[in-house]
Amino acid sequence: MLWVKALHVIFMVTWFAGLFYLPRLFVYHAQATDAASIERFKIMERKLFWGIATPGGVITTFFGLWMLFAYAWEQNRHMKWLHIKLTCVVLLIAYHVWCFKLMKDFKNDRNRHSHRWYRVFNEVPTLLLFVIIVMVIVRPL
Repeated sequence: MLWVKALHVIFMVTWFAGLFYLPRLFVYHAQATDAASIERFKIMERKLFWGIATPGGVITTFFGLWMLFAYAWEQNRHMKWLHIKLTCVVLLIAYHVWCFKLMKDFKNDRNRHSHRWYRVFNEVPTLLLFVIIVMVIVRPL
């Protein structure tokens, strides 16, 4: 089971790397004015989303579910820290999907947000990571 846990953490780092950098690309994309840069950002966003962030998220979720069932959900169902962590994971998945929508908007030249909005948007995964790590390591509840 330690291998499953290690792989879960490795791919979680991969997923977060993608979710930290993709909105940063959105910041630069929102500021871009020349056609060559805009097209370059579209390619970079697509490759980051499909090549790093999405595989990282899918594999992290796979190993997370494996551990959840292996450790018997029934005996863990009263652990509030686990419920909070899983809620944050669901929010992270929603954020990932939102990034996909924003990426599609950029792809179709329909971005409606400023670079400042993306700078704030970029902080969401940091907050979720903080809560997830505290719940897993400290288990305050």
